[in-house]
Amino acid sequence: MNLHRLLSDRLEKGKPVKVGLIGAGKFGSMFLNQIPTTPGLEMTAIADLDPERARAACRAVDWPEELIGATAFLESGEDLCRRDDIEVVVEATGHPGAGIRHAITAIENGKHIVMVNVEADVLAGPALARRARSAGVVYSMAYGDQPALVSEMVDWARSTGFKVASAGKGTKYLPAYHGITPDDVWQHYGLAPEEAKAAGMNPQMFNSFLDGTKSAIEMAAIANACELSVPDEGLLFPPCGVDDLAQVLKPASAGGLLQSSGTVEVVSSLERDGRPVFRDLRWGVYLVIEAPNDYAAACFKQYGLKTDDSGRFAAMYKPFHLIGLELGMSVLSAALRGESTGQTRAFNGDAVAVAKRDLKSGETLDGEGGYTVWGKLMPAERSVAVGALPIGLAHNVTMTADVTKGDVVRMANVKLDETSEPMRVRRESEATAANAGALAGAAQ
Repeated sequence: MNLHRLLSDRLEKGKPVKVGLIGAGKFGSMFLNQIPTTPGLEMTAIADLDPERARAACRAVDWPEELIGATAFLESGEDLCRRDDIEVVVEATGHPGAGIRHAITAIENGKHIVMVNVEADVLAGPALARRARSAGVVYSMAYGDQPALVSEMVDWARSTGFKVASAGKGTKYLPAYHGITPDDVWQHYGLAPEEAKAAGMNPQMFNSFLDGTKSAIEMAAIANACELSVPDEGLLFPPCGVDDLAQVLKPASAGGLLQSSGTVEVVSSLERDGRPVFRDLRWGVYLVIEAPNDYAAACFKQYGLKTDDSGRFAAMYKPFHLIGLELGMSVLSAALRGESTGQTRAFNGDAVAVAKRDLKSGETLDGEGGYTVWGKLMPAERSVAVGALPIGLAHNVTMTADVTKGDVVRMANVKLDETSEPMRVRRESEATAANAGALAGAAQ
């Protein structure tokens, strides 16, 4: 609660926090918008495959020309990570392989790294976080995005002595959405394709928000950061408004829908027949806690918390998230406190590729939000045991076997390069998690 004071102290000493951004898309642009109004936070360099696009993004968020002229624009994210005038790197490309490469380069060069790139974090977070800890730098989730916001709520609950029953977010969901492709995505957002194109909206990226992939990735990130469990058969996406969170998102043993306490889940803003849920949580995040005793349960009622029928489970929620507009919290927390706003601590959840249609040997997968696969949440122990293909590795790989619609794609079903950096770091993450589990078991 004193980040602004710490930042002011740095500014008074003539030592502003200097940050570099990789990827000037929507999330990056929202962060750029906040730079001119955050004294003491300076954007030293921006890397994008198209530097002119990055300059245009700065102008679109009303940067003065003198600020644009004082900023370095690069094509290479790795070159940005090596600069001596950067303290914190923000990775916002959304590309798993690029994110892993940039994170490693930043860590090797002594930079704190804020991973907007949840795709890379879910694919290889255990290894990246371990490397950062060994190097004495911060590896952090991005505040403003749902995983970091939920991690903050879980930390609050545990720090105040409450048991976490469930945690997650809201989204717009129907079962049929798993089969949606970029060709028909805009009708579900109420946009004409021409409108979306004029706004610079990427249909494959926005489709990943709708077909369940992004939800799987984000819930895996939360489970891994907060050491929560994931549903055995994947996310349920129950229709649920904010008034019913505590009643629905508690364990089945207490009358709820969850297989156990301490589980991640996503609630839908649509009833299964397509009607809107009353007081939905489409843009927000939530936490359900359990009272440790009758006294705490009585306090829930006395202070107006929304509870289940028993009064023992209570819900807290935040109805919105402002993604890049809030990212300064992560950057400043890393630079001024040496702390993350959420970080992979375990390997409990994985996001794996599921066939959107019958896939044939010789076809090429197009990854997250595309035409061929969608991402499903799976317990990491199971995904590794069956050799499931992580959604982060499902882009531009060739099928070597047929897979039926609705089945999980296995690593054995595609041609993978085990020597590639994403594969090597993924294997390192699996080994890191397995070793941590073995050590925990021995300690018990």
